[in-house]
Amino acid sequence: MKTKSTVVGLGEILWDLLPQGKVLGGAPANFAYHANQLGAESYVVSAIGDDELGNEILSQLSTFDLNLKLDKVAYATGVVNVTLHDGIPEYEILQPVAWDFITLTAEHEALAKRTDAVCFGSLAQRNEVSRKAITGFVKLVPDSALKIFDINLRQSFYSKELLEASLQLANVLKINDDELIVVAKMFGWEGDDEAICRQIIKAYDLKLLAYTCGTKGSFLFTPEEKSFKETPIVEVKDTVGAGDSFTAAMTMGLLKGKPLSECHEMAVKISAFVCTNHGATPEYSNIIEELIGLV
Repeated sequence: MKTKSTVVGLGEILWDLLPQGKVLGGAPANFAYHANQLGAESYVVSAIGDDELGNEILSQLSTFDLNLKLDKVAYATGVVNVTLHDGIPEYEILQPVAWDFITLTAEHEALAKRTDAVCFGSLAQRNEVSRKAITGFVKLVPDSALKIFDINLRQSFYSKELLEASLQLANVLKINDDELIVVAKMFGWEGDDEAICRQIIKAYDLKLLAYTCGTKGSFLFTPEEKSFKETPIVEVKDTVGAGDSFTAAMTMGLLKGKPLSECHEMAVKISAFVCTNHGATPEYSNIIEELIGLV
């Protein structure tokens, strides 16, 4: 009998070059890391270069209990130049890099068919090679699973066509307040934030939409329910990876069958903790009870 949920972060893996040094990043990889901290059997599906930075990724991730599906390709391992403005990150994402060339292997296909939750975004779909692999993987994931589109708009690496195709594949959407403005304008949706979120849910038959608004709080919407939580006041080191940890904690709550409000509480508390640390992947598996008291 399966004892752990199989959770997959699918897409970019890279080094965030922060002012204080480089840290491992990429939203899907961050998501998988946090799901693992919260008890999942986590997989990272991406591509790295056959280079020093790629080997450093393998070395660092090998210290975690993560399952790595990282193909080595003939492109450099991805890096992102990150500058912080009052703790809020801005990104300069280089291309082409290794994660632009993810391919769907037979091993990936077998993994997809037993996946309980997969998280993917728009960034890793900027190149047709990875886009084809990502869409192929998600299509193989069972309909009963959570297919989470964490939209993660970056620079100009998205289009209406890409977003629409991804929304059609997904049954859960994670979006923030800045992204909602862009998407609403792109699709011609009008009304207040909740009205737009509900239009998205209806248009794409979503099970859930997670809407985060920075310090102004966050919402979880389902067709029948609504949860709002204030953002905890903490001493913020930076917000890199906070959204990914929010998505992972919410996902793990849903997979455990917890009520919407409890899933939301887990997400808020974990993401607040991440903000009190530098980088996207602080260790906390040994203090989960202290952090959230719900697992």
